[in-house]
Amino acid sequence: MGQRVRIGITGLACVFVVVLLAAAIVGFRSEDAGNAGSQMVASGNDNAASEPKDPLAELGVAPGGATPHPSSTKTR
Repeated sequence: MGQRVRIGITGLACVFVVVLLAAAIVGFRSEDAGNAGSQMVASGNDNAASEPKDPLAELGVAPGGATPHPSSTKTR
């Protein structure tokens, strides 16, 4: 019985390590692709300065956007 538990835990640990390595590899590749794409845009095109820094905040969907006017908030 103890040997089955040991084999199960060892297998689970191996799967965890494989998933961790795969996530690290995919993370590095997408980070490199993002940096290469932004360098191409910055060096080849002047439209990079006109793009918004945080489009979700400008739309008001994410925190950090425009602050509401004090007159529009109600205090009780």
